[in-house]
Amino acid sequence: MSNNIRQEYDEQGYVIVRNAIDADLARETAEHVHWLAKKYPDVRPERLGHDLLVNDPFMHRLVGDDRLLDIIEQFIGSDIALFAAHYIAKPPRDGKEVLWHQDGTYWPLEPMEVSTIWLAATDSTIENGCLRVLPGTQNNRLLSRAELQDVADGSNVLDSGIHPSQIDDSDVVDLELKAGDISIHNPQIIHGSKPNLSDKWRIGLTLRYIPTSTWVKRETHANILLRGNKDLSVNNLYAERPIFNPEEHMPFRGQEDWVAV
Repeated sequence: MSNNIRQEYDEQGYVIVRNAIDADLARETAEHVHWLAKKYPDVRPERLGHDLLVNDPFMHRLVGDDRLLDIIEQFIGSDIALFAAHYIAKPPRDGKEVLWHQDGTYWPLEPMEVSTIWLAATDSTIENGCLRVLPGTQNNRLLSRAELQDVADGSNVLDSGIHPSQIDDSDVVDLELKAGDISIHNPQIIHGSKPNLSDKWRIGLTLRYIPTSTWVKRETHANILLRGNKDLSVNNLYAERPIFNPEEHMPFRGQEDWVAV
């Protein structure tokens, strides 16, 4: 399986792995979004980003799950950190579109050695706005931020995207996933998603894993060291292991491993 998923990723720019995590953990991930929505009522559920997650014990537990790390190790090696986590959770009948883009356009990484896990916490379908990719476009040139079209009208998640005249979506693939499935995609592949106009939530979590040799060019940005060793030649900042506080954090299975000793 290892050779097959890496080969498909290299050829297509993405790959799907079914049942990457168990149903209970997927359910807790969805519950985490609803818990965060109550904690941060002024934040859209599509914008629950890294700054809100990097010191959360449940997020550390989830992104460091050995099943996910064993998969991502095949792509970036054994010294693994998380550069960014971001829930893109689309509520029923009101979930926002994500315009066509390449992830690497937005990221301050050198070199651009990074792979994204897109984790389905709920079923992700065409009807509720699943991730869509243009296979093979990982071989395209990485566009700069200045080359994108600004669409800051509140209708989409990123407020920008690739101009429609530059897109040929005749080969588009809709990545329909069951809760607990993941897809993995290249930072240069062109992808996006339609709005959620269905009656069901679409809760996805993007996890951006990097080898510790990748430099994150933001001095105050905290990464999460997950497996292996730091690269001492790279000046990256790492978050401390959080301590579970029932007054501040969502209860979860295994929380006892995150209490003060």
